[in-house]
Amino acid sequence: MSTARIIIVGGGIVGIATAALLAEAGHAVTVIDRSGLAEETSKGNAAALAFSDIMPLASPKILLKAPKWLLDPLGPLSIRPSYLPRLAPWLWQFWKASLPARYEASITTQASLMRLAETEMMALVDHAGIAAMVRHDGSLELYESEAEFNATADGWHRRDQAGIAFEHVRGGRLAELQPGLSPRFVAGTFVPGWKTVSEPQRFARALWAHAQRLGAVFEKAEVRALERSENGPSVRLVDGATRQADRIVICAGAWSTRLINPVTRLRIPLETERGYNTTLPPGAFDLRRQLIFGNHGFVLTPLETGVRVGGAVELGGLDLPPNYARSKSMLDKAATFLPGLKTTGGVEWMGFRPSMPDSLPVIGALPEDRSVLLAFGNGHLGLTQSAAMGRLITDIVGGKTPSIDIAACRPDRF
Repeated sequence: MSTARIIIVGGGIVGIATAALLAEAGHAVTVIDRSGLAEETSKGNAAALAFSDIMPLASPKILLKAPKWLLDPLGPLSIRPSYLPRLAPWLWQFWKASLPARYEASITTQASLMRLAETEMMALVDHAGIAAMVRHDGSLELYESEAEFNATADGWHRRDQAGIAFEHVRGGRLAELQPGLSPRFVAGTFVPGWKTVSEPQRFARALWAHAQRLGAVFEKAEVRALERSENGPSVRLVDGATRQADRIVICAGAWSTRLINPVTRLRIPLETERGYNTTLPPGAFDLRRQLIFGNHGFVLTPLETGVRVGGAVELGGLDLPPNYARSKSMLDKAATFLPGLKTTGGVEWMGFRPSMPDSLPVIGALPEDRSVLLAFGNGHLGLTQSAAMGRLITDIVGGKTPSIDIAACRPDRF
C-alpha cells in the first residue's frame, strides 16, 4: 500500500477519528485547526455513543410536531424569525427528506452507518487503550403520558427490525434504572447497548494521543482557502503560508461549506443546529445513565466532571449571538423531572452541530477535485459516527470499495 500525505482540516472528533484511522493505515497525516483539538463543538457535546439512534430528524411526524414546537422560542426546535429567510432553502430540502421514500432510505443508510460506527469505534477504543473511558450503562428514554409513549411505537419497531435491543419499563423497574424520578413519568424505554464516554473532550484527546503515537501531527492554524496547482491540492493559511498534500479531507463541521463554496459550483445545504447545555458540578445528582426526555428535546448525562443537561435544536447559523435562556429553560425542566437535582454552580455552553436536511452526513470527493474529500454533516451524531466517517475516508484514500453503501451520503445528492 502506498503512503499518502493527507491534510485534515478540522480538529474535532470526526477529524481526530479520521486521523487515527488514516494513521493506522500508514498514511502521513496532519490535522489543522484554528482552535485546538476538540476545542469547539466536540468539547461540549452530550457524550453519547448513540448507536441505536437510527431515526432521522426529518420525518412525516416531525412535520406535524414542528409548528407547535416553533411557537415556543425555548422549546425543542426553535428558529429565530430573523434567520428564517436564510433558512428557507434548507427547510425546503428538509420537507422533501421527510417524504416517505426519502425517509425510508435515510433509515436504511443510518442503520448501516451506525453498525459500522459501533464496530469501528470500539476497535479504535481498543487500539488506543482507552476502554475505561467508555461507559456501558445504556440509556433511559422517559414518557410523561401513555399518548407520548404510544407515539414512539413506530421508532421502536424500526429499531427492533434493525436488531437493536431495548426494554419498555414501568413501575419498580423504572425506579430501579433511575431512582429519584418525578412521578410524572409513567413509562420508559431502556436501551442497554447505548454508551457514553466519561468526558467528551478528554475522550477525543485520548484518541488523538493514539493517532499521534502513529505519527499524526497537529498544527494550530486557520485555513483561509483551498487551492490547487500542478503539484496537487493545498491549503492557504491566514498568515499566507501554504501546506501541500496528496489528499485534503474537510472535517470542519458547520464551517465546512465556507471553505469549499469558493472552489465548487456544488451547493451543499449544510445548516447549524445550535445546541446548549449546562454542566453541573459532581454530586449534583446520582445519575445512573443517560436520561432522554424526547418530548422536550434534551438529555442528562453523567460525566466524570459532573452532570450535563443539554440538547434541543436552534436553527440559527454561525453568526447570531447565543441565547442562553435555552440552557436555563432545560435546567429548570430537569429540576422538575428530578426533584433532587442541585442546579447551582453550573457552566453554560453553546456549540454548533453541522446538520443536513436528511440527517445523513456528507461523505465523498468534491466533484471538481477528487483529491479533496468531504466528511461532515453528522448533526448531533458526530461523536457517535466519527469512527465510521474515518473508516469510510480511509477506504476511499486506499482505493477500496467503502465498507458500506454510501450512495445516500454523496455530496451532490441535493
